[in-house]
Amino acid sequence: MAKSLTVAALQLPTLGMNATRLEFYLKKATERGARLILLGEYVLNHFFKELATMSKNMVKTQTKKHLEFLRTLSSEYGVVFVAPVVQVKKDGYHKVVAKISPSNIRYYEQQILIPYKHWDEKTFFANPVEKLHEPMTFKLDGFRVMVMGGYEIHFDYFWHYVTKKKVDLVLLPTASTFGSHNRWREIIKTQAFLHGCYVLRANRIGEYIDDSFKWHFYGDTMLVSPEGEVEMVLEDKESMLVEEIEKAAVTQHRKIWAFEKELKERKALP
Repeated sequence: MAKSLTVAALQLPTLGMNATRLEFYLKKATERGARLILLGEYVLNHFFKELATMSKNMVKTQTKKHLEFLRTLSSEYGVVFVAPVVQVKKDGYHKVVAKISPSNIRYYEQQILIPYKHWDEKTFFANPVEKLHEPMTFKLDGFRVMVMGGYEIHFDYFWHYVTKKKVDLVLLPTASTFGSHNRWREIIKTQAFLHGCYVLRANRIGEYIDDSFKWHFYGDTMLVSPEGEVEMVLEDKESMLVEEIEKAAVTQHRKIWAFEKELKERKALP
């Protein structure tokens, strides 16, 4: 079992149909030993408000092209990509997160979408509103990884599985804006500490302007340790984070704080 895992997060604006920058960053990341690369929301596809002005065929082609390219890069470089994409189905657009590995592509359909008047993904997308199920988890080099939709960070239901599944690393792709830096940082730091895991957050950059708001996506891509400390953070420019996470840091934190032990004694965990 590997004692460490090198992970990367790309901080990019929407790429549209041009994905050449992905390979540039991938080469740099793999030179530093990266085995997993996370992208933010609305990087491979346009922001959902822009999708409303695009043809479904164009969106479908965009998604297909990017997934095929990432699959090729995954096979060539032996890395795993985790990237949000928009799927086009008969009932409309679906917001999902794809895990692309050399062997296959898996999808996690985001279960809770933003429902607010100014940012209504819940109405725009056709993701079903139904009984919740556990998020996507997978193993990579002995590390257990969980994928969470950005907005889902606010719901304890998903964090319960971090403890239950003994997750070492939570992947959090986001498209955060409106000056919410501090709130997101504090939530991520607190959840990482309470659940004894690393959290890797990839937030997109760029702008979208409509009649009411200017949406400035501010970056702040970061890696937070099980101690709730920000180990590395990017600013508001296009860039890449590459960091090594340690299995021992997870094990030690859980042993010292013993949150799981207390829950097991009370039959709250199997």
